Amino acid sequence: NKQPLEPCSPTIAKKLLKAGKAAVFRQYPFTIILKKAVDKRELLPCQLKLDPGSVTTGIAILQDNKLIWAAELTYRGQQIKDDLESRRSLRRGRRGRKTKFNRTQQKLAKTHWLDAACVGDTPQIEIATNQPLLIKCCGHGKRQTIQVDSYGFPRLNKAGNKVRKSALIKQVKGFQTGDIVKAVVTKGKKIGSYLGKVAIRSSGSFNIKTVTQTVQGISYKYCKQVHRKDGYVYGF
Repeated sequence: NKQPLEPCSPTIAKKLLKAGKAAVFRQYPFTIILKKAVDKRELLPCQLKLDPGSVTTGIAILQDNKLIWAAELTYRGQQIKDDLESRRSLRRGRRGRKTKFNRTQQKLAKTHWLDAACVGDTPQIEIATNQPLLIKCCGHGKRQTIQVDSYGFPRLNKAGNKVRKSALIKQVKGFQTGDIVKAVVTKGKKIGSYLGKVAIRSSGSFNIKTVTQTVQGISYKYCKQVHRKDGYVYGF
């Protein structure tokens, strides 16, 4: 009647199949079905245990601390990833064979920006600039309000104190961490002109990271916004 019964050993299953009292109901996982209805007894409890993994998951069924069935399930994730990478490499190869012909015909250097200029039907290109703008994605910061250690547990900052309230502040005096600012300091120990990315502090004393150094303790009064944070870093 397709009702579950107590699992049996492979030896008993072979005897039932050989005697014609049972038939194969499912090959994988191997399951038999009795040809004659029997009184359904109270089933002993079984425990299903799983060990999830990124590539393979282990499966086990125990009954009274006795392992009666086990399996390992391997996912297709890695195969799909390999297929996508293979497809990408083939596409890049086709583009490169076309993007490359035009560039080599004009005897240009191998760079991505020159490759872009040579895509498609391209006549002789006149190079008016040799300094492309370098753009790098950096995101808009982290959503975590508390830093964690290598095990994922919350930890304190380097000074051993709780996370500062300023770490949760998005803007101070109209400035936001990641903005590009120019600071012209006219007095004090840090007299000079600084251009770079700013890190705000609730006190109004900012840090400015230039190309060569990080200058700390610059008042917001000396800062002028050059470019608002947009999730990218720019350079030459």
